[in-house]
Amino acid sequence: MKSTRPLFAILALLLISTLACSIDGGTDLEILFEDDFSDTESGWDRYSDDIGSMDYYDDQYRIYVYETEYDIWATPYQDFGDVIVEVNTSKISGSDDNNFGIICKYVDTDRFYMLLISSDGYYAIQKMTIDGYERLNGEFFEESSAINLGNSKNTLKAECVGGRLALYVNGTLVGEVYDYDYTNGDVGLLAGSFGEANVEILFDDFVVSKPE
Repeated sequence: MKSTRPLFAILALLLISTLACSIDGGTDLEILFEDDFSDTESGWDRYSDDIGSMDYYDDQYRIYVYETEYDIWATPYQDFGDVIVEVNTSKISGSDDNNFGIICKYVDTDRFYMLLISSDGYYAIQKMTIDGYERLNGEFFEESSAINLGNSKNTLKAECVGGRLALYVNGTLVGEVYDYDYTNGDVGLLAGSFGEANVEILFDDFVVSKPE
């Protein structure tokens, strides 16, 4: 037997459902891991030597690079497949000629992806290999107006889904590449220097979500 519900009632229900989705922004992604760095026992690396340090700092996470031409990274010792990773970042001290950002699909120290920006307005998507760094988005870092300069805050999002590696800065897609070598692994944070030492980067509100 066919429904006798009036058509206007059905349309009203559809409209209400559509408005609810619009207000909520759609289906929320499943959170796999998150950290606001208020708990110093949440599992991230805590280490310091003559080259640099990585540790919790004032309810955030800080990577401090003391040397020139050096990168330091930290992980929370997790294991995921495809992920979306978001974090808030800011430079505290040091040259704007730096690099910092998100690591995904971290297999080991010789195999992982990096989605990075610099405080002078450039970005890069790179792969660590047994032979060293391989830049996937071109020979050099590329400029983007979406990046806030200097000590300003930047919100980064890395989508590491299938072979797609996409970097969003402050809500804007700045670059994407495809590489299929690494399929799963840890996530993490990285900061590095170029010609000048003493680069200090803070990270906060780190969230790892499962793609739809």
